Amino acid sequence: MPKYDFMSFGEPNIRMTPPEHDRLGQAEELRLGIAAAELNCCVNIANLSVDKLKYKLKTAYLTKLVDNWTGSYIVKHAQMHGVDMSNVVVEDFDKIGRTRNGLAFVEVGIGPRPSYQIYDRGHSALSKIQPGEIDWKKTLDTRWFHTTGIVTALGEHTAQEVCSALKAAKENGATTSYDLNYRSTLWSKEQARAAAEKLMPYIDVILGNEEDFETMLGIKAEGTGADFSAIDPESYRKVAEKVMEKYPHIQVVGTSLREVKTALLNNWQTCMMTKRGFFVSRKYQDIEINDRVGGGDSFASGLIWSMLEGYDDQQAIDFSAAYSALCHTIRNDWNLVSREEAQALAAGGSARVKR
Repeated sequence: MPKYDFMSFGEPNIRMTPPEHDRLGQAEELRLGIAAAELNCCVNIANLSVDKLKYKLKTAYLTKLVDNWTGSYIVKHAQMHGVDMSNVVVEDFDKIGRTRNGLAFVEVGIGPRPSYQIYDRGHSALSKIQPGEIDWKKTLDTRWFHTTGIVTALGEHTAQEVCSALKAAKENGATTSYDLNYRSTLWSKEQARAAAEKLMPYIDVILGNEEDFETMLGIKAEGTGADFSAIDPESYRKVAEKVMEKYPHIQVVGTSLREVKTALLNNWQTCMMTKRGFFVSRKYQDIEINDRVGGGDSFASGLIWSMLEGYDDQQAIDFSAAYSALCHTIRNDWNLVSREEAQALAAGGSARVKR
């Protein structure tokens, strides 16, 4: 058996958020957290796996960090949630910050003002990673490997490293997943599409919203507005069918569907296409949002965990929808709700007080 059940590769950032709904320019204090799409999945899957105070599934994270307080903060907090951080590549801190760990500043929106995330991740350790710093074939001893379009975009060699990692994971017998996660602040649409085309042969499970698929794979969902604020699951079915037709080796195409009413009131639904059909969750209407950042990663986490645990397709999409809906109620990126809470909501549970 592989050493790990789940491994991911990416770049974590120290997240700084003003309390309540303050703007960054008016804030007198900032709350610390960690923003990292791929580490979010490690933490969430580890937490979903807790059984009698033990982690049933073993997760591990791969990244490169500078050895200063920000790197220590990230490593220690991930370890607190059961994630193995022993494979992290560490660079000595030069006392100045010519190479650094990234930051992310998040304003939590309200009413018509959307949430806003600002990256400060230039010259980060991972963006400067060189081929050969991680022996992918040796390191990826896992049942499942996951990464995203965010890390792919970060540096001169990160796209090459993501490709090498996916290829090595496949050769080692792992299931591979990739969240397209297009970020316009990191690269152009042309760069993103060229990179995605090179990676697709090594991906089994592909995740992304309607904008991601249009931008990175050139596959457009019908019936979407310019701001992608609403989408019909049947439109996404057509997208998924086109993906599987173009890439017949793909096993799963999944997405979360968000309808934005206000910054603090959204509808939420998930769906996926597999070789066995198209599966749609119930729609969670009028979710009152504490913090929406990390919702998509929570969907990915719930879906991957369900598949690792052997859920059937409808059970997997129902669980991942409930789990990611609950993520919107938690401050910061990590989804600190239990497996039992998500299962209860998926089964039709209410928000009545539990005693």
